[in-house]
Amino acid sequence: MTAVSNARALEIIELPEPQIDKNVTLYDALKNRKSVRTYEKKEVDMQTLSNILWVAYGVNRDDGRRTIPTARNAKDLSVYVADQKGVWLYNADRNELKQITADNIMYAFGSQSFMKDVPVVLIYAGSDKDHNFSVMHAGSAYQNVELYAGVTDLGCVVRAMFDKEAVAKAVQLPAGQRIIVTQAIGYEKK
Repeated sequence: MTAVSNARALEIIELPEPQIDKNVTLYDALKNRKSVRTYEKKEVDMQTLSNILWVAYGVNRDDGRRTIPTARNAKDLSVYVADQKGVWLYNADRNELKQITADNIMYAFGSQSFMKDVPVVLIYAGSDKDHNFSVMHAGSAYQNVELYAGVTDLGCVVRAMFDKEAVAKAVQLPAGQRIIVTQAIGYEKK
């Protein structure tokens, strides 16, 4: 992602069209799905990030419905992307990222040693109103990402133990939403 000075307007990044390998099977994804806590110090490129976000919460039908099941078609999940250069909110309808801040908030995800090498953290937030639905939606989204990682050279791990208030403040979470879970993502160190 392009670094942005806090003095400038925050940016919008148009993501490339997702490219999903149709030759892999669900069995391949399930067989290779695992939590990963060792990452290469390598940035996630925009094509890969677009693929990740599409499998997490992208639009996969002409009627605007998503890659995950949503109770009552609520679409109440927000997916944020954090890296060393800031935080962006994923807009699935436009397949773009809207920058929220150019501040590095990676400190807010805790002090576990593996977090120092993680290039990207997805932050799943949902509605306070129908929180049970939001939690189910976040679970579906992060599981899709876990399965995608299983058929690529990516690794990821879901994390619920971090300072949720600090992350909510850092991403300027709107009223009526709460942080549900985060997911560290990067290239698995072999």
